[in-house]
Amino acid sequence: MAKVLMKGNEATGKAAILAGCKFFAGYPITPQNEVPEYLSRELPKVGGTFVQAESEVAAINMVYGAGASGARVMT
Repeated sequence: MAKVLMKGNEATGKAAILAGCKFFAGYPITPQNEVPEYLSRELPKVGGTFVQAESEVAAINMVYGAGASGARVMT
């Protein structure tokens, strides 16, 4: 396996996808902007869905709903 150089936030996103994450809902805040950026680009490639919510409360409610339906989710 070849070594890959990437940022820690990108590694977090890649690990989530490899672990089966198919849905991300989030509200962009400064410390983690690279995670949604990565997932918005990569999730659709594996049949996943990325949603940028209008608030933190909306994002967590979307995650609750998707998780309750059996999806592996992340916010």
